[in-house]
This record gives sequence, structure tokens and C-alpha cells, in this order.
Amino acid sequence: MVSKLRATTAQRPAEPILHVDLDAFYASVEVLKDPSLAGKPVVVGSSGGRGVVMSASYEARARGLHSAMPSVRARRLCPDAVFVPPDFDSYRAYSNRFREILLSVTPVVEPLALDEAFLDVTGAVLLFGEPARIAQRVRSLVRSELSLTASVGGGPNKLIAKLASVEAKPDGMLMVPAEGVLQFLHPLPAEALWGIGEKTAATLARLGIRTVGELARTPAGILERVLGEAHAGGLLALAAGDDLRPVVPFEPPKSVSHEETYPRDLDDPDEILREILSLCHRVAERLRADGFRARTVTLKLRLPSFSTLTRSRTVATPTDLAADLFRITRELFAALPGGRRRFRLLGVAATGLVPAGSEQVALVKEGTWGEAERALDRVQRRFGRGAAVPASLLRRPGR
Repeated sequence: MVSKLRATTAQRPAEPILHVDLDAFYASVEVLKDPSLAGKPVVVGSSGGRGVVMSASYEARARGLHSAMPSVRARRLCPDAVFVPPDFDSYRAYSNRFREILLSVTPVVEPLALDEAFLDVTGAVLLFGEPARIAQRVRSLVRSELSLTASVGGGPNKLIAKLASVEAKPDGMLMVPAEGVLQFLHPLPAEALWGIGEKTAATLARLGIRTVGELARTPAGILERVLGEAHAGGLLALAAGDDLRPVVPFEPPKSVSHEETYPRDLDDPDEILREILSLCHRVAERLRADGFRARTVTLKLRLPSFSTLTRSRTVATPTDLAADLFRITRELFAALPGGRRRFRLLGVAATGLVPAGSEQVALVKEGTWGEAERALDRVQRRFGRGAAVPASLLRRPGR
């Protein structure tokens, strides 16, 4: 393992960037949900004729399976593979806890996906020590709190940290010192660099360029003729280990809302409530998709005169369920003074957002509204919006 442990509390560490990547994340979560899958070649994805592999356990990868592989081919390579459908509610729940772990060591966290993120630990060394110790701390917390494994790469910039985490997989750690960047980088295949896809790799191969080192030693003029000036310049900078992009901290949304302006004014209370219910489902679906729950619910109603009424309520327990949002907004609507009115716009907003967090790791109990609404999410993700709706919304005009 390449390592460097000279960071001190008196100076910026030379290798302040970490890339943390959960190993075989989807498949690993499925094993946690069903321990009988442990040790088996688990594939997350559809086993149908048009299905693809979304994630594969390391037992499946040892048999040649990998992400984006057609399921038909995966079955030919590994007839005993166990296919399980994706459960994004579970993945988001674990991802929320993963993000909380990362934020416990530094506020400068840039998520890339549910299972990976960049960290800038420049300020964290004052509390937790050198970057290598922080990397070990993150890996230990992931293992103890989530029962998952994480691979971590560290280096002077994002490029090196990302490539180091790839080399560290599975369940490893690789810290690349600033003075060892070229020694680490140049033996790697050229397509390891961002910006080199299959087509560009083929173009470089025709020039005899197959490694990052060979790319770095190629005159700029030659690359510019085949790739263009901008692309060639960017690749040569990466081949030299230069990457100036900062880690951009994640900024959670302050609110989730949905509103509709109607072609005709609504004045029938039952119709208005059905539209509010529909809006509540849209907002709740987005809350769950983004991994948040809301403390405050706001109902917005715009009159034909364009004046707007808003009513809000804050609850003790944050929620991401349409049933809760509708109960609150229905009560807010019922409390409006002035009797029957007409409205040209209705809206529902959720604010005071908090991560769904650790309570979701255990998942919602069977038979609850939460389970029913998450089932609707799964149906709509697979078959499209409107494929399944609450019975109350079947009476909406146009349905």
C-alpha cells in the first residue's frame, strides 16, 4: 500500500481528498435484508429478457458478472445466480446513514451517488488526525453502524482519490502521496481517466497509447489533431495528475413542493380535496425519493383575483407519507374562513426537512400506510406515473 502520514495540525495535508465507495452496495443491502443470501452470487435487477444487472455481489463478480450486463448473459454465465428486484427505499435509507457518517468527520462532502462520495478533510485533521486515520475511521464506522464495507482512496485531488479507491476494492484503503502520483497513475490503462470512453480509447490505441504514462508522453500536437485542442489538453492535464476541481459540499433542499394551476376555477370541496390529495402524493413521493422527511406542511390556495392564501402546520414527528400530508392539509382547508370559494391554483409544500435517517434502516412495518405508499412508488417506477393510484383519485376528471 502506498501511504503518506505526514499531515500535521499546523498545515494543510498534502493529500486532503478522500473518495469513499460502498462495496457492491445494492447487493450488500439485499444480503443484510435476507442473510440466507450470504455467500451466494446475488444479482440486483430483473431476470427477464430485457433485464440488466444493476449490482452484483463479489461472488457473482467472480463468475464474470458485472453492472449493466444483460440478465440473459448473466444467467448463462452463472445459472445459479440469485436475482432480486431493486428496493430503492432500502438503498436510500442506508445511503442516508452513510451520508451522516461522512458528515460526522467533515462538512465538505460531495455525494456522487447513493453509495459514493468525495470528502475534503483539510479541516478534519485538527480533530481526527491525518487523512489516512480519517479514512480508517470512516471505514470502521461504516462497518459498525451499517454492517457494510467501504473502500477508500486518498490523494491530493479528486482524480487520484477516485482511482485509488478503485484500486483498493474490495474492502480496502489506498492513500497515494503527492510525490507518488505519477508512479501510481502512469501504469494504469488510459481509459481509467475521465473523458476516455470506448471510442476515445480506440483512437488512442491506434496511436499505440494504452497507458496513462504513454498518453502523458505523447506530444500535445499529435493528440490535438485526433481529439481536438480542448479534449487533448484536458487529458494531458489528467495524465500529469492535475485536477483542480474542488469538492463541492452537498446542499440539501430546503423544501419539496408541487402546485397546479387549473384550466377552470375549482369550487367543489370534494374535487378540491381530491386535487390536494394528488398533490400530497406527488410531494411525498419526492420526499421519499430524495431521502427526506418534513416537519412543516403548507397549503397554498390562489383565488381568481390572484390573491393567495397560505396555511401551515408543524408536526412533532417528521413524515414522508402522503396520508400524513393530506390529513394536515385537509384540516387546514377545513379551517379556512368564509365558506365556499373558488380557486385557480392549489399547492402543497413540505419544509423543515430532515434526513430520513437511521429509523428507516429498519424499514417501515408491514401493513402500514408507509408500506402501501412505497409499494406505489415501486409500481410507478416500473410502469410509469399513474400506473397505480389511490382509489380516491380514480374519480378525478380525466381519469
